[in-house]
Amino acid sequence: MSDDYSNRSYGEIAVGFGEKPGIVVVDFQIGFTDPQYPLGGAPLVTRAVDNTAKLLEVARRYNVPVAACYTSYMNEREMPYWKITAVRETFRDDHPSIALDPRIYQEGYDLVVCKKGPSIFFNTGVSDYFTKERVDTVIITGCNTSGCIRASAIDSFSYRYRTIVPEDCVGDIEEGPHNDNLRDIGRRYVDVSNLETVLGQLEAWRQRNAG
Repeated sequence: MSDDYSNRSYGEIAVGFGEKPGIVVVDFQIGFTDPQYPLGGAPLVTRAVDNTAKLLEVARRYNVPVAACYTSYMNEREMPYWKITAVRETFRDDHPSIALDPRIYQEGYDLVVCKKGPSIFFNTGVSDYFTKERVDTVIITGCNTSGCIRASAIDSFSYRYRTIVPEDCVGDIEEGPHNDNLRDIGRRYVDVSNLETVLGQLEAWRQRNAG
């Protein structure tokens, strides 16, 4: 954090972990995770998928609510004005790239939504689900950090959730935008954390609520 930001009090107050966590998994569809597709297989995304799978294994064992999303459209007419050719050509309802990566998806446990914009919360019902589940702390995983993760983090903040983003559970195409956006949202809206710390927070939460 630069001195100019810190001198103006940015990032001084931690968000912290609240009374009940929920996890969102943003766009870990194979169009982003499988290198056979034009947007797939970026190293930071691959790392994030592997780490998110570890997080979710523990979270499901502790009965933490999980909401996952993929991005897909009926046709180009339905789409927003994406400037990314690969999104326009592959994120279609009839294209195999929209399937969720099996490493992060558990059928019958995860709430799954199709999103049409960058944020997992935008017109999807995820916030309603978390309200029913009494979630007050949202852990954000997925890709890409500079796009849909940032948008989801801002919406989570706007919905008044405590928001935690484990750095090694989110990924992007390039390291620069990944780091820049995490630094920026960490100054304003979220606690930027890591897998190990979040696993410890989940364990502490489980122990507090045991019995």
